Amino acid sequence: MSRKWKGKGWARKKANKKEESPLMYEGEFREVRKREVVFLITLLLLSVIVGFPAYAAPKPRLMIYTSTKEVLFGQLKDAFVKKHPDICVDYYTAGAGKIMAKLAAEHHSGKINADILWTSEIADFYQLKDQGLLERYVSAEAAEVISPVVDPEGYFTPARLGTIGIAYNTSKIKNPPRTWEDLLKLEFSDGFGIASPLIAGTSMVSISMLAKNLGWDYIRKLRANGAKIGQGATQIVDDTAVGDLKACLAVDYIAINKIKEGAPIEFVYLDTIIVFPSPIGIIKGTPNLEAAKTFIDFVLSKEGQAIIARSCTLPVRRDIPITEGVGLIEPSEAVKRAMSLDYVQLRSEKVEIIDKFLSIMTKN
Repeated sequence: MSRKWKGKGWARKKANKKEESPLMYEGEFREVRKREVVFLITLLLLSVIVGFPAYAAPKPRLMIYTSTKEVLFGQLKDAFVKKHPDICVDYYTAGAGKIMAKLAAEHHSGKINADILWTSEIADFYQLKDQGLLERYVSAEAAEVISPVVDPEGYFTPARLGTIGIAYNTSKIKNPPRTWEDLLKLEFSDGFGIASPLIAGTSMVSISMLAKNLGWDYIRKLRANGAKIGQGATQIVDDTAVGDLKACLAVDYIAINKIKEGAPIEFVYLDTIIVFPSPIGIIKGTPNLEAAKTFIDFVLSKEGQAIIARSCTLPVRRDIPITEGVGLIEPSEAVKRAMSLDYVQLRSEKVEIIDKFLSIMTKN
């Protein structure tokens, strides 16, 4: 009896366990699912708040083609990335001529890799604008820009004011020149240099301004006084520093940096000044348009222009102090005294101007 009863009791208990198991497992399942949902929601929130790598969007990567000296551009890039860590910046630096050749080849292939162009060849920007290769963008910072040349339609904006002055060797020149006529004096005889326009784009612009504002006869007088053609813009200053030349047409920051290194030269501006704005613009069709706009805003901002001013060249804003004690003048004064030049017309005259200059300067 007892054994039989235990069997039935065991059977009843076993049956009850079978009946209770589905309910128990269902409750456990719901609890597990609830914990999984909470975990997934938490993970999603973390990805939004802290940028969890598995869900992070790729950073825009800007490619900038520039003729700006690499040290200066590197400082601007570092400051920009620090302020905008969500944007990556790559760059290609070369002379304006090489950059334009690269752009032309890429355009012909059907894909321009650059997002932004920044050189000192204004004529090139007018050409690209006419070809429809520049994106119109008027930065909010552009209202603070002062320049002898602007694009009223906003396809490019001056980001730096390059200037040409006179670098002279202090052991050879005792009376610094004040006017362009002073360079025709005996003191500068057989010792004044101009960089080759075939090598230096700044020299080509300088010669164009001299010819348009002072006339080709002035170039002939320089040659009659023994003026010489040098190599590039840096080499001509080096030649002046070592005494091979008495003085030369000099790019501001090249001469000033040489002075800081201890070279026996000084840098001065004459009564009228060769000023060549350095434009920056966005390439049409860039996939990184907003990032490109952000970079241009930064370059034109007080922070960006302060970095440019510290590199011994002129900013494009009045509210940025210049480097003092090295011969520079305020941007507003440079613009006021700037020689004029029709850059649109220059596009079609570059070859003619260079050929005429070389013809004059190579005559005995």
